[in-house]
Amino acid sequence: MTLLLVAHGTRVPAGQAQIRDLARRVARRAGEVRLAYADVQAPHVRDALADLAGPAVVVPLLLTNGYHARVDIAGAAASAGAAVTPALGAGGRLVGALVDRLAAAGPADAVVLAAAGSTDPRSRAEVEAVAAALPVPAVVGYAASASPTVPEAVATLRTAGAGRVVIATYLLADGRFHRSLHRAGGDLVTPPLADHPAVVAVVLGLTRVVGSAA
Repeated sequence: MTLLLVAHGTRVPAGQAQIRDLARRVARRAGEVRLAYADVQAPHVRDALADLAGPAVVVPLLLTNGYHARVDIAGAAASAGAAVTPALGAGGRLVGALVDRLAAAGPADAVVLAAAGSTDPRSRAEVEAVAAALPVPAVVGYAASASPTVPEAVATLRTAGAGRVVIATYLLADGRFHRSLHRAGGDLVTPPLADHPAVVAVVLGLTRVVGSAA
């Protein structure tokens, strides 16, 4: 069975490299792994599935079950008869990785959980649940497609008297959204999550559950 990892895609070379490295780390433990994309980069998930001869499990390398996960990726998987897992961050699976990032960032007067953003209220609810699960109070800010934006969230905290504001990156890889966080007014922006060991563990866990049911 082939494991097909499907990232969003980015034009930023550093982010592309981070996703390829994640795929290599998964492959060291999962056997045959291929990489595809929902947008921006090739191969598209539909094309990658068409090239596979045998059964596959599709894992969206996304943090919420937004449009790309529910429609693009799930639709392509259904058309190809492939099993598909939930998004990586669904159910708070990566809260521990965020906690590690915040610990490395040092003391903060306030935390903004910075997510990509979505017009889908279910996706936004998943992000809010992650913020609520953190061991420190955190407000949510979005890089696009939803409000408040990350700069708005930071500004609100500053107005309320916060000194050191840490922006906790709830993004998988470097890209346009992550780079925008460095212009959002915070004192520190944590790295994307792709290189955290928990991500590989989540991918393997999702694969085992869905693969055994396929």
